[in-house]
Amino acid sequence: MFNDKSILALIPARGGSKGIPHKNIIDLCGRPLISYTIEAGLRSRYIDDVMVSTDDEEIAAAAVKYGAGVPFMRPAELASDSSKTIDAVLHAVRKLAGEGKKYDTLVLLQPTQPLRTCEDIDLAIEKYFEQGERSLTSVHEVDDNPVLIRVIEGEQLRPMLDVSGTCRRQDMPKYYRVNGCIYINKTEELNENTSFNDNQVPFLMEKSHSVDIDELSDLALAEYYLRS
Repeated sequence: MFNDKSILALIPARGGSKGIPHKNIIDLCGRPLISYTIEAGLRSRYIDDVMVSTDDEEIAAAAVKYGAGVPFMRPAELASDSSKTIDAVLHAVRKLAGEGKKYDTLVLLQPTQPLRTCEDIDLAIEKYFEQGERSLTSVHEVDDNPVLIRVIEGEQLRPMLDVSGTCRRQDMPKYYRVNGCIYINKTEELNENTSFNDNQVPFLMEKSHSVDIDELSDLALAEYYLRS
């Protein structure tokens, strides 16, 4: 809890994955990928419950083994390639409420970001409440400044942004990328049109904590950071 507000950490982890088969429980330094997110949630000072929403029995078993709750399975129609995260979230929140577990705050933690820490989560929660419980998303600074990015139209280079690219790199404005590590929302404000990537308040994270496992090369990078 934080300021008497109950907090649910929800980890959405469907079984299907195009890039890496069974990605959410692929081995990372001797443990299933999802275990790192579960551990970070369980070690938070503020999170009351860590739940996993999944359609996959193997993922559910791994989640329970590492301490998360899996009180129900996600319906198959909410676990397809075209399914939206918000639909799985609403299903979980409503199912839990029907079982008498109502929460004021949702902390959405994707299992494909294994390097976010419990300290990251707690600092994000603190900022969320400091900012009046406005929706929050984690970000990190981008390396490739959009000022220098171009599109090719025919044989002509065009700037992506309508700004001059003649300034020194150190004078260029900073830009940030939503890294998918932490999203925080009021549960009562969640609806079918909620877009977590459009949450309002930024929580800045280190890039080394923001690795997103999408390809095998990302897995190697995460392993490098964990071992070093």
